[in-house]
Formats: sequence, structure tokens, C-alpha cells
Amino acid sequence: MKQTAGSERRQRTVHLIIERQDTPASKPYTQEFLVDYVPNMNVIACLQAIQRNPVDKNGTPVAPVTWESNCLEEICGACMMVINGKPRQACTALVDNLTQPIHLKPARTFPVVRDLIVDRSKMFEDLKKVKAWIPIDGTYDLGPGPRMNEKDRQWAYALSQCFTCGACLEACPNVNDRTSFMGPFMFNQVRLFNAHPTGAMNADERLDAFMQEGGMHECGNAQNCVEVCPKEIPITTSIAAVNRQATRHAIASWLKK
Repeated sequence: MKQTAGSERRQRTVHLIIERQDTPASKPYTQEFLVDYVPNMNVIACLQAIQRNPVDKNGTPVAPVTWESNCLEEICGACMMVINGKPRQACTALVDNLTQPIHLKPARTFPVVRDLIVDRSKMFEDLKKVKAWIPIDGTYDLGPGPRMNEKDRQWAYALSQCFTCGACLEACPNVNDRTSFMGPFMFNQVRLFNAHPTGAMNADERLDAFMQEGGMHECGNAQNCVEVCPKEIPITTSIAAVNRQATRHAIASWLKK
């Protein structure tokens, strides 16, 4: 019985093939790892096991794999990586639901810092371009602001769940080194803040910014973004809504000339 149990335990391992990169300028390479299986473990648990015992599949000591994570509850977006060919959150990628060997790669839409860590600062710089916030400076003492009706609040809440993980950019064929497309997530941001009763004051400014280079016209409507969004945000609905807003805005601007 002991041999059977031991044999079964040896068989209960998780096989990972990880694409690594030591520096932003160095070439990527792959390493294979085996970690002990634990019921209900996720990809982050596998990476933590490698960190505790950094040896490859053959038992050779290697540098620990680096990655990012924070909340472990699919809220922060930091652990987004490509898992078995699909961009997703490592914290909610359960080993039991994945085909082995599990392939882990960084999201190469973004510059790689090291191993599975990428630099997503472009997303936050693009958010600044469209003023993705509600400017309320100087209004703190004016009392409660205007309220949204319940119907609008419901769909606005769905859009607000975007946590800039970057999965939609990784899946979008129009986000690449030949374009400056901001990415699908920006449609949600423009629609969300333009719908806010106070944010609507800057709606034209947002649309003007999003109609410039890297903006909405570079979307090819591939709809890959909807397939990979961890929050199932209706991005294609936002694409249609923002396109309508931009058309009305363009016509109105032309008539004012």
C-alpha cells in the first residue's frame, strides 16, 4: 500500500513550461518545472511552489521565476499572463481545469520586464489622454452631485469593473508594434465617463482625444476582447455606443464651422 500511495503521489505533479526572459533586452527561453499537486491549486500556487524550491524538471537549480500578483481575487489585474495560449488571470486559473503541460508566457503586447512581469504603463498613459476620471476639483462643498437613473447605473457598473489587466489588448490583433491603438478597454472608459452626469461635461474632450491617432478608428472589430475579458464586460456594445457618440460629435463639430 505504501508503494502504491507513493507512486500515486509521484504521479500527482503539475507540469509547467514557462517562457522566461532575464532582462528587457535579452532573448526569451523556456524552462520546464514539476511541482507537487495540491487540490484546488491555481497557477499562482504553482509559481509559489517554484519560488520555494527553484529547480527545473531535471532537478537543476535555477533562478526563481518572477511574476506579479496582489489580490488573488481577480480584482487587481496584476497577474494577467498567457496561460495555454489565452490571456487570463493566473489567480483564477485552476490547475484542475487546465490541460497539462501548462504553458505560461508573458503578455507580449507589453514590454517584458522579466519572466512573466510586463510593463502595462501604456494603458495608464492612454487613460490620461481621454481624461478617464470625473473632474470634481472645487466642487467638494457643493453638496451631493446629480444621480444616475437605475437603468443607466446598472450598465455603468458593469463597465466600471474593468481593472486594466490588459487581457483585451493581448487578444486584440489590432494592438501590435505597427499601430498605436489604445486598445479595446478604452471604449468602455470613454462610454463610462461620458455617461456620468458630471463626467458628461468633458464628453466632447474625451471623444476628440479618442478620435485622434491610436483611437477608435484603429479597432478592427475582431471581438476577441469579449472572449477574454475576465469580467465579461460588454465591450462590443461599448464600441457601438462610442462610435455613435463620435459620429454625432463629428457632425455637430462640422456644422459649427
